[in-house]
Amino acid sequence: MTSAGFIWKNLYRKKTRTFLTFFCLFVAFLLYVALGSIAIVFSMDTMSGELGANRLQTTAKYSMIDDMPKRYVDEISQLEGVELVTHMTWFGGFYQEPTNMLVTFPVNPATYFRVFPEYLISDEHLTAFNETRRGFVAPAAMVQQYGWQIGDIVPIGSEIYPQHNGSYNWEFELVGTYTTERDGMSAVLINYDYFEEANGYGPGSVGWLGIQIVDPALAPEISQKIDAMYINSSDPVRTATESESNRQFLAQYGNITLMMSGILVAVFFTILLVCANTMSQAFRERIAELAVLKTIGFDDLKLGLWVLVEAVCLCVLPAIFGVLVGMGALYSMAASGMAAMFIPIPPMEVMLTTAASSLGLAAGLGALVGLLPAITTSRLSIVDA
Repeated sequence: MTSAGFIWKNLYRKKTRTFLTFFCLFVAFLLYVALGSIAIVFSMDTMSGELGANRLQTTAKYSMIDDMPKRYVDEISQLEGVELVTHMTWFGGFYQEPTNMLVTFPVNPATYFRVFPEYLISDEHLTAFNETRRGFVAPAAMVQQYGWQIGDIVPIGSEIYPQHNGSYNWEFELVGTYTTERDGMSAVLINYDYFEEANGYGPGSVGWLGIQIVDPALAPEISQKIDAMYINSSDPVRTATESESNRQFLAQYGNITLMMSGILVAVFFTILLVCANTMSQAFRERIAELAVLKTIGFDDLKLGLWVLVEAVCLCVLPAIFGVLVGMGALYSMAASGMAAMFIPIPPMEVMLTTAASSLGLAAGLGALVGLLPAITTSRLSIVDA
């Protein structure tokens, strides 16, 4: 009998018990990868990074969903230290069905891709976007997903903005694609000029501003100047660095890191008890068999190691499946770009770090629950058994 054969046979000694234990561990490590990765993003700024170090974000003071006058773009552009200002508006878009949401922003093509250089678009497509009033660009992956072609007229509904005729169903021409270096961010960008002209609420308002400054060290000073400019107006604003705005937005969810950590601690404490009980019960059932193996010459240390490795396999195998499914789910969410507007999707390096730590945790958990049965096995007396 080989070591691997012994361990495998004993893992499946009680198939139902093993399956249930595997399933519990699979769910636990799936949650660990998914919740753990997202918790890391909530606890640190991974959404802007170095590319956003010289950017500010200006929103309405009392609510991010309020609009502000479009003239703020030109006024803020005149401030010393401000290099370029662009604007975005939440369109509330969907494709075909309201449940199939499309993250959609009306933007100024001439300034948007300069303020956000991580969005990569060819000169040809940018020119077409700038010159086509009903034009829109979308991520290359999204275009492939829906089977769109350059020149297609694509219907995009809005849950917020009607046209002048009262219809919430808009049509735009696909004029280009772009790629992005920002994990989890995937948006349809439509030409603001056409949106401003055609929307039923009238022209002259935008959602929020992206402000590129010449020196990140000037961010506090410029932010204070912008806020002071409109403090007594009917549309006061709040300005912060992009990373700080991200943190403020995420803080609206509450202390997600603490909540997720609490969930994971509770889950793994329960799993520890389940695994310990499984290994203890499996050991008690095999005392006589282990004594027979010792009688025919099997080494005490080898039998103890077999029991320990069995416990580690019991934890690591389902953990591998849980990690793969968890990472696959996060990757799918990131690729779709929909969930990223509400739940920050972790970058791949964060997911890989969490995956590695989860496998280490699985091995440690297996060693912990298998240590006592392994020691007991190695010390087992043939006479007492």
